[in-house]
Amino acid sequence: MTDQHTVVAECAARAKAAAPALAAASDEAIDNAIGEMAARLSSARAKVLAANAEDVAAAEAAGMSGGLLDRLRITEDRLADMAEQLRLLAGVPHPPRETPVRELDGGLKLVELRRPVGVIGANYEARPNVTVDVASQLVKSRNAGVLRTGSAALRSATALLKHVIAPALDEAGLDPDAVQLVPTADREAAGALVELPGLVPLVILRGSGESTRELGRRAAQVGVRTLAHADGGGVLYYDSKADPAFATDLIRRSLDRLGVCNRLNLLLVHRDVYDSALPGIRAALDDVRVTPSLPPHTHAIGYEWALDGDHEATVTVAPVDDLREAARIANEETSGLAAGIVTEDRATAEEFMAAYTGTGVFWNAPTRLLDGFKLLGVPETGINIDRVPGPRGPVTYTDLTLRQYAVVPV
Repeated sequence: MTDQHTVVAECAARAKAAAPALAAASDEAIDNAIGEMAARLSSARAKVLAANAEDVAAAEAAGMSGGLLDRLRITEDRLADMAEQLRLLAGVPHPPRETPVRELDGGLKLVELRRPVGVIGANYEARPNVTVDVASQLVKSRNAGVLRTGSAALRSATALLKHVIAPALDEAGLDPDAVQLVPTADREAAGALVELPGLVPLVILRGSGESTRELGRRAAQVGVRTLAHADGGGVLYYDSKADPAFATDLIRRSLDRLGVCNRLNLLLVHRDVYDSALPGIRAALDDVRVTPSLPPHTHAIGYEWALDGDHEATVTVAPVDDLREAARIANEETSGLAAGIVTEDRATAEEFMAAYTGTGVFWNAPTRLLDGFKLLGVPETGINIDRVPGPRGPVTYTDLTLRQYAVVPV
């Protein structure tokens, strides 16, 4: 066992030891802990912001791209938003732990129970807010956790654990060991996290493309389940019956942040209006300082610009014959995260929405809305885009439990 495996295994062992008490905690204790996290984001903000400033300065010196810096940076406003989300999460009712299903013969009945997984891992990159998002979701679902982030955000994540998450758990009478942060940025620690089936049977993977997919492959080899969020990129189909002014405004709103997975990545325009719409599209992209990649393309049409530090301020623009071609491209040549249509024709919109099989579909709305808090009112651990049964879309605390059947006397 390498040193990194030892470090991660020790974190996982501490989390596992704390997991039973967290699983048995009352709803009140759980919500008090999350509410205390919100309070400490305010009382400890100077320490959190100072640690984040060090991360940002180091990232700038290393030449990190603007989009990634935007994801890394914590501002006063973002800290306030994080606290508000925690307060809202603390107030969300807990799902019942026991649900009657049906009566059976012999004076018995079937009951469905919800049980926590135990310990859940999470690997994510330079987004310190994810530390709080994931920790709060784990606590709300009564799961202990092992968090691992990269070098760019490690100071911020450490400050959040030390000054916000751990003391909040302790204040609520819960074991602060329930949430662990791997104290090293070594990349092999991520590999170690997905190779501990006896300690961490489920790992949430958030990150860029191939590195996340490789972690998923490593996890599968040892029997660790993953909820992976490796690829993104929103698609917008500009229909021939779109209102041009509304469409260009929607394009702008879809690009308010460039380093996020649900931003506009691929703009498909009906061929009948492509030439007339292009000047307005160019103007909208100019407004948000984004460059169009126009035909002929030298890259795959679904290439995700948010993962390209040198060209993230880019959107692919291409003509298509109709909505069926647009839906086919969105289904077959992109990640399947999200696609939208802008049109004034209901029948066209409904046909596009029926044809697109991805995780989120939108009519006259930005794909930026594919977010746990924006859609469901609670933070997310990530967006799962698997094409098989399971928690698809924004994964929240309600998805982090196991179903258990119990047969008991009536």
